[in-house]
Amino acid sequence: MKKIPMRKCVATQEQCPKKELLRIVKTPEGIIEVDTTGKMNGRGAYLKKDIAAVEIAKKKGSLSKALECPIPDEVYEKILEVIRG
Repeated sequence: MKKIPMRKCVATQEQCPKKELLRIVKTPEGIIEVDTTGKMNGRGAYLKKDIAAVEIAKKKGSLSKALECPIPDEVYEKILEVIRG
């Protein structure tokens, strides 16, 4: 049986399988991007693929704490775009 990698959502603090989460990356250049491959270089933080989780992250500032930098509104818009498909 193959082990399922688990990660913690920075907004809801719940453990979920990696495939159910969205990885947000701060690249070495300091750019914040949505990592759909899960393999980009840089500091990563995981968010549940749920609009409520994005709202929590934005309100509490948990994503900016995890990535150690302020998160612009455009990044949150892009995250919501990816979640909605």
